[in-house]
Formats: sequence, structure tokens, C-alpha cells
Amino acid sequence: MGRKKRAKFCRLKLKRFLYLISPNKIKINFYKDLEEVLSSNKVKYFQLRLKNYSFSSILKIGKKIKKITKKNKVKLIINDSIYIAKKLNSDGCHLGQSDGSIKKAKIILKKRKIIGVTCHGSKKLILNAIKEKPNYLALGSFFKSKLKPNAKKAQKKLIKWTKRRTSLPIVAIGGINNKNSKSLLKLGVNYLAISSFIWNNPRLKPKEVIKLFN
Repeated sequence: MGRKKRAKFCRLKLKRFLYLISPNKIKINFYKDLEEVLSSNKVKYFQLRLKNYSFSSILKIGKKIKKITKKNKVKLIINDSIYIAKKLNSDGCHLGQSDGSIKKAKIILKKRKIIGVTCHGSKKLILNAIKEKPNYLALGSFFKSKLKPNAKKAQKKLIKWTKRRTSLPIVAIGGINNKNSKSLLKLGVNYLAISSFIWNNPRLKPKEVIKLFN
């Protein structure tokens, strides 16, 4: 196989394994940083997670982000709000345990939309979610998280336990960086959720941090 064919084959085989979550605050340079990070071709999903913004502000920000995610072929997921996801016509919605049922989200967003659900480290929540057939399960926090400092730690053995019971993709969350992520990938998680390590890194810019993930 020639060099050009090998390079093309490698690009085809490249797996997008990162689930990127937005910072808590959208600063003026965020959109440029997002463009640079998503162009790495490592991000499968981008979740817009803004807890202290109004409905209208999230819509305005979401419209700008949607152009960037679409350009880079990244799926845009809206955190918490089924109705913002519908209004933006995003690719899907991520539900916490108090954000409404998967069944309700499927009715409002229709079949083609992606619906993910937080299960923390709870076997009960995982089994309940499996019955409602979401598109992925989010498990964690596996490490101490700056985004959710009070989150209860999940045991890594929960990953294999879940994989024995469902073929649904697993998104690992909580304090993940380029070093501790390797242990999660070896256990079989499908995607790594990252946020603070990218956006609030004290040493490196977002476009430099993303290069650390292989």
C-alpha cells in the first residue's frame, strides 16, 4: 500500500471518541477555540451545558455553536432542556435524572434525535434507563471533577457490569484527562466526556490540550 493510500486508510479508520462539554461561561474567544478543537476530528459530540443562562441566551449561543458543529460534522447535544433542543433543532438532548423522561423526550424530539441519560454510578438507574432505550448511557464521576466537585465517585467495575447487560454506548464522565482516560478506554467505554481539562487548563490552550488525546 502506497503512502497516500495508507494515509487515506488511517483517516477512514480514525474513531471520534471524545464527548466535549461546554465551559460554564461562554467568553468572547470561545467560538474560535471551539472551531480549533473540533477541527481535530476527535470529537463525536458537543454538549451545550449552561446552568446560569436564560432560555433566550442559550438559544442565541446555540445558534452560533450549531454552525461550528455542523461544519465539523460534530453532533450538537443540549443539556437538560428538551424544549431548547427542539427549538434549536439540535442533534439531540442529554437528560439528568430530573430533566424529564426518555419517553417524553422521544415524543417531543422525534425518533431521529439522540437522547442520552445520566446514570451516575447507580446500577438501578442504569437498568431503568436500559428499559427506555436511550442512545447512550453516561456513567461517572470516575475521578474528581471540577465541573461537578460534589459528584459521588463511580467504581470502574461498573463499566464491565453495564456492558454485560446492554450494547448501548457508554460515555464516561468526571475529571477525565489524557492520562487517566486510558484505563477507561481499556475497560471498553465508547466515549470520554471532557470539559474542564480542555477549557480551564492552566498550562495549555484548548487546541493544544486536544492533541494530547490519542
